[in-house]
Amino acid sequence: MKYTEKEIKKGIKIHIIENEKFKTNLVAVFLSMPITRENVTKNSLLSAVLRRGSMNMPTSTDINKQLEEMYGASFDNGLDKTGDNDILKFYMETINDNFIPQNDENMLKTSVEKLLEIVFNPLIKNEKFNDEYVQQEKDNIKRIIEGKADNKARYAFDRCIEEMYKNKPYGLYKYGYIEDLESLDAKNLYEYYQKMISECKIDIFVSGKLDQNTLNIIENNENIQKLNDREVKIINGIEKKEKVEEKEVIEEMDVTQGKVVIGMDLDLKNEEQKYDALLYNAILGGSASSKMFQEVREKASLAYTASSSYVRYKSNIFIRCGIEIKNYKKAIEIIKKQLEDMKNGIFTDEDIENAKKGIISSIKSIDDEQDTEITYFFGQELTNNKITLEEYIKKIQNISKENIIKIANDAQINTIYFLKNKEL
Repeated sequence: MKYTEKEIKKGIKIHIIENEKFKTNLVAVFLSMPITRENVTKNSLLSAVLRRGSMNMPTSTDINKQLEEMYGASFDNGLDKTGDNDILKFYMETINDNFIPQNDENMLKTSVEKLLEIVFNPLIKNEKFNDEYVQQEKDNIKRIIEGKADNKARYAFDRCIEEMYKNKPYGLYKYGYIEDLESLDAKNLYEYYQKMISECKIDIFVSGKLDQNTLNIIENNENIQKLNDREVKIINGIEKKEKVEEKEVIEEMDVTQGKVVIGMDLDLKNEEQKYDALLYNAILGGSASSKMFQEVREKASLAYTASSSYVRYKSNIFIRCGIEIKNYKKAIEIIKKQLEDMKNGIFTDEDIENAKKGIISSIKSIDDEQDTEITYFFGQELTNNKITLEEYIKKIQNISKENIIKIANDAQINTIYFLKNKEL
């Protein structure tokens, strides 16, 4: 695997990932900007409207017909909240030109053109988006927002974040808010799109068996050439964590299983400690051999599920458990015991080695999937922290027990969120 990047205009980068192991090429366009209450709902709606049609492919049927003609290519898009940034993502996957039966078409060029057409040349008439598309997608997003409590585990996780980051960007719901949908229409959404597309950070990724012409194909694309320079405004860097008083939030809903989410702040001093935090999380709750799984689920039988995750963009650890509602206090007690044990270094060299092996195995598998490769390099772009996979592995290998204990002692519980049944 070989990775290169080039800034073709200020705030617009092309990222080339050459990997011989795939029979497909994956092209991705990421539009990044700080997330705000004013714009989060607009971005959600915009992401959905853009996929509906472009000037040269005005309907979903036209897009699908084009994909079929491209030997069954696939197109997808999505929306992510990454740290304090909103990311609109667009993907197109096509067969590599070397595997086309009659090599009479430059499939990479075609896929780049079609994807950039969808993102940068949307269907516009009379200075606005298609009214019908906008209204349909408003209805769809309204249903998503109204149904966010359907997945109770995800709902509890989102609610914990919302409580931790109340009135702050990271606390915003990525699909936005129903009350903000009401004022959006085809005209003002297009006006927002024009402003956003001229200001957002743009990253274009291509992964696959590529040649030297790949960069030229993108640089010379008419939709890229019409874009302007821009000042990058994304938010990154280590967030300073202030000492806060631990708070408990209990919410009642019609549930059969209690959902516990414990949000913790990590007060990291430098970028290197992010690797230590990764290992801390792995030992705490990142695998089947972790403390959460073994002590809370297996030995104490207090949880159906018990794990933890590390959100590196915000320096947070989230402990998540599905429990019998009556076991809440006991479960919290045992979870806090594991946190104290980590602070006191009550974990073994074997725990450390198992955690390192698990993380290193994940690092080695990054280049096994094209979307994983792209996610890895985009994460580095957002944090402005560029390291190779080999360097990444070495950093994990060099972490000591003292490094992990330091993280444990710089971690504090911010919020305990508990979703329980109304009757218990």
